[in-house]
Amino acid sequence: MKILLVAGGSPDKWPQFKAETFDYLIGIDRGSLYIVERGWSLDLAVGDFDSLTIDEQRVVQKQAKELVQAQAEKDDTDTQLALALAIQKFPEAEIMIIGATGGRLDHFLANLWLPLEPRFQAFAHQIKVKDLQNSITYYLPGEYVVKKEARMDYLAYCCLTPVTNLTLTESKYTLDHVDVAIPTSYASNEFVGDTAGLSFDTGMIAVIQSCDDK
Repeated sequence: MKILLVAGGSPDKWPQFKAETFDYLIGIDRGSLYIVERGWSLDLAVGDFDSLTIDEQRVVQKQAKELVQAQAEKDDTDTQLALALAIQKFPEAEIMIIGATGGRLDHFLANLWLPLEPRFQAFAHQIKVKDLQNSITYYLPGEYVVKKEARMDYLAYCCLTPVTNLTLTESKYTLDHVDVAIPTSYASNEFVGDTAGLSFDTGMIAVIQSCDDK
């Protein structure tokens, strides 16, 4: 099953995708309105909806098959709440989050670090964050083959935590059993073929495929 989470970031920064390839659509605050405006099915609307006017809130309330209204002052961000509900409903689903990057840096970092939370860690490999220029996937310890995505020219290995025994193969720049003591982004790497190899023993890594603004 595939779930799309649409946060409130500008649609101008969205990646290319087809809504019909997703089985379940979740709108996060203003993201709910974006879904409705495009005529897509709003399966679940989540948030405090403080970014919407009263009239816009009524539109979302009318179109949403299910609505979870959060308080403006709460422990979770709207995106955290939406991701928690998605996992609760469909724990084995693939989850793509859009509209969560490209704006304020504090929002970006909060969203980048989501899979580090203990409640989300076991589902990290199912979560992808995408925008027009970036595709972020998450990896727990193990050995992996990373597949090159269309249009993405660059490859980065972002160690979100200390990482041990990091090995990178089939990339322009490689590593051989390196321990990374602090969070580090090995940026501006590149594929040399259609796949690249990644393995490590402890920690969490975000693999970021990206392209220049075109």
